[in-house]
Amino acid sequence: MQKRKLGKSNLEVSAIGLGCMGMSFSYGPPKDKKEMTELLHAAVERGVTFFDTAEVYGPFTNEELVGEALAPFRGKVVIATKFGFDLTGPDKKPGAAPLNSKPDNIRRAVEGSLKRLRIESIDLLYQHRVDPEVPIEDVAGAVKELISQGKAKHFGMSEPSAQTLRRAHAVQPVTALQNEYSLWTRGPETNGILDACEELGIGFVPYSPLGKGFLTGAMNKDTKIAEDDFRKILPRFTPEAMEKNQALIDLLKRIADEKKATPAQIALAWLLARKPWIVPIPGTTKLHRLEENIGASRIELTASDLAEIERAAADIQIEGERYPAHLMKTVGR
Repeated sequence: MQKRKLGKSNLEVSAIGLGCMGMSFSYGPPKDKKEMTELLHAAVERGVTFFDTAEVYGPFTNEELVGEALAPFRGKVVIATKFGFDLTGPDKKPGAAPLNSKPDNIRRAVEGSLKRLRIESIDLLYQHRVDPEVPIEDVAGAVKELISQGKAKHFGMSEPSAQTLRRAHAVQPVTALQNEYSLWTRGPETNGILDACEELGIGFVPYSPLGKGFLTGAMNKDTKIAEDDFRKILPRFTPEAMEKNQALIDLLKRIADEKKATPAQIALAWLLARKPWIVPIPGTTKLHRLEENIGASRIELTASDLAEIERAAADIQIEGERYPAHLMKTVGR
């Protein structure tokens, strides 16, 4: 597995990381702990060194899984986690738990994450969502203090506006930004985020780089989504939207056939080709998908390939927002 550095920092990680959320949260019921532990071990054995979790995934259970499974590999892997929700009340799910990035809640979250992850310092500590009630300077200042205490090593943010990112970076340098980015979610190209990352030397970590599974080509308008699957509430996963967005899958399949690859591999290779400081974190709960995703790092897309994808994608109008209205309000602040 190739390595990449996140921006100007010295944080070096595998070119493709592993998003761990779906192992215990959001996409149906929690998966078998033993099987997920074996999958995490398999990822390390295959060269993955970058693992993404958050206290709200579960809540707490995903950090516990990652912490226990990766305990034998301390010092060999980079674990990223996130704070930003108030999990002291009865509502403990994203979209239900209120935002809370007050310094005292950040400190509470970090103490819990350290214990669950079984580590002494968090490699990469993200603010999960910008809290409009707390000045970003206070958030960055609290993280700066935690870094000075050795409880965290690097500061990250998720889904801020470019302006908020710049304000935070002025207080505590931001190592990595985690936003949704893929061939069907290209906002970072036009909202100033990628430009700010390049200018400031910040690494970019696309989450949902496979469009929450759609860009694998394994879903279509006839796919039945379970009631406890997060995608059930997403506008892009209605049968009508999936039928219209099938044009993007057709494009990926055409390129994949030429490269003797899969649509998922082309979607990930496209991201890797954008910038050398971009590190996608596709999630999976299956070994064959893990190996498929890792294989994307070996696919070379030429300038001609990329131009062809760009021309074809420009003619495809993506149907549906990526989140329902109440969740769209939490991004780009």
